[in-house]
Amino acid sequence: MTVNRQIRLAQRPVGLPGPECWQLTEEPVVQPDEGGVLMQTLAISLDPAMRGWMNEGKSYIPPVEIGAVMRAGGIGRVIASKNPAFPEGCLVTGGPGVQDYCLVPADQIKRSGLARIDPRLGSVSQWLNVLGMPGMTGYFGLMDVGQPQAGETLVVSGAAGAVGQTVGQLAKIKGCRVVGIAGGAAKCEWVVKELGFDACIDYKTGSVRDGLKQHCPDGIDIYFDNVGGEILDTVLTRIKRKARIVICGAISQYNNTTAVQGPKNYLSLLVNRARMEGIVVFDYAPRYGEAIAEMAGYLREGRMKSKEDVVRGSVDDFPATLLKLFNGENFGKLVLQLAD
Repeated sequence: MTVNRQIRLAQRPVGLPGPECWQLTEEPVVQPDEGGVLMQTLAISLDPAMRGWMNEGKSYIPPVEIGAVMRAGGIGRVIASKNPAFPEGCLVTGGPGVQDYCLVPADQIKRSGLARIDPRLGSVSQWLNVLGMPGMTGYFGLMDVGQPQAGETLVVSGAAGAVGQTVGQLAKIKGCRVVGIAGGAAKCEWVVKELGFDACIDYKTGSVRDGLKQHCPDGIDIYFDNVGGEILDTVLTRIKRKARIVICGAISQYNNTTAVQGPKNYLSLLVNRARMEGIVVFDYAPRYGEAIAEMAGYLREGRMKSKEDVVRGSVDDFPATLLKLFNGENFGKLVLQLAD
């Protein structure tokens, strides 16, 4: 009998999610009923949003329940199927959670977002990055909320991360001047030399305020925010009239044990007639296909790159690997690969 190993949420974290927050369980793998699908998880996407999913309270998505398998996007291979749309052997994307196998009943297929992927368009890890949820977030956050125009200046924080790398490259393709903010010389060098950003500010060693003065002397038209906190406040002092602030994430605040720090300089939005708007990628699910088609073309043409930080391991490695997101260890989209 095949055993399914799972990571479940044992308690809600206060601050960083430590080992006490997780429970490793095992249960038999169950075959699908009519219309259902059984997938083996090949790779799991590790995203900053996971930290918010662990918290109790109202949000854009219900919290993970205590005792439930930890929510996670991933790529899998169908190993048993009673559904002609998902034949055995095909690769799929969806939300398998942190477990080796995932049974998707017929009535859950649409809700789970289960969809076949074309391996000719990208690797498994790329389907969790530029062609996956981070890429969709970057695409629709930039194109629909940011509304870039050629010649404008865009600043993106978390520039070397999964969403940031897509935003910056796409903005360059659309004709913008792009300035990144990242932590560490290696990340800053990579986004400039490899991704083609015009500049990158190292917030760990230099002044973000001074860097923005140097690299955005005429102000900022679009700011794509992945970190929140002091960096958001600093950027707000440099925005231009009719600027667009895209609120995607606030990783600097996710593990706070005190109240979340909101923007102190928000009156700059008033003075500059600017707009601040949030982006939740799930709102755009019906349109994922158009973004995938466009960015797969850029990958094929060499106009866009997709960097992943792939950790090979098992579900046991999930708790420690997740923490890489919050201490800045990951370089690129963080992926936990469970199987080939």
